[in-house]
Amino acid sequence: MIQVERAVKTFGRKKALDDISLNIEEGRIIGLLGTNGAGKSTLLKAIAGLHRLDRGEIRIDGKSPGLAARGMLTYLPDIDVWYPWMKLGDAMRYMRDIHWDWDDDKALHLLDYFGLKEHMGIREASRGIRAKMKLLLALSLQAKYLLLDEPLSGIDPFARAQIAHAIVDDFLYEGQTILISTHEIAEIELLLDDIVFIHEGKLVLEGHVETLKQIHKMSLMDILKEVNQHARV
Repeated sequence: MIQVERAVKTFGRKKALDDISLNIEEGRIIGLLGTNGAGKSTLLKAIAGLHRLDRGEIRIDGKSPGLAARGMLTYLPDIDVWYPWMKLGDAMRYMRDIHWDWDDDKALHLLDYFGLKEHMGIREASRGIRAKMKLLLALSLQAKYLLLDEPLSGIDPFARAQIAHAIVDDFLYEGQTILISTHEIAEIELLLDDIVFIHEGKLVLEGHVETLKQIHKMSLMDILKEVNQHARV
């Protein structure tokens, strides 16, 4: 389980995380939702150990983020982190060299599924192809927790569908816990077990998707529109 307790993170005068507490259950797909600038990326980076909280605590199976939790968690950022001169095969070999839990068979399966080739250059690839490359590199690690930051942003509908199916297939095969931040809610609604909705660094709604839909008698998108309007008042 990932436990976030009273997390506060400030950049200058802006509170990116404002006293957030939540528990992320194992073996589920959780949508981390909210508008741009809501604090989604900051929360993921704090869980991954890339941001140190000003106040509060994060525990991953009882361990602190960073080195203590290394091997349990894979983080896929919303930006490219590979050297542009690299080819996909270079990035795969680099990941194999530094991660003990790299799975060659899984990487080759995803290479075929996405229609990618090892000789493909990262610099020349389209945004959709780079998104598939990044997901291949993330899913080929056998981490218990998978953090995906806006994996569907800015890519075409066909690529989004392929990526969504790959995420679900990986979840079903490995039984991982997947926390996915996105504002492409319509694309992933059917994939989600739970949601966490934040606005201006505050947690404003969380729960099981089907339970929330039954309580509110409306779709997830309509629930979030209503919650967002109330949060902005």
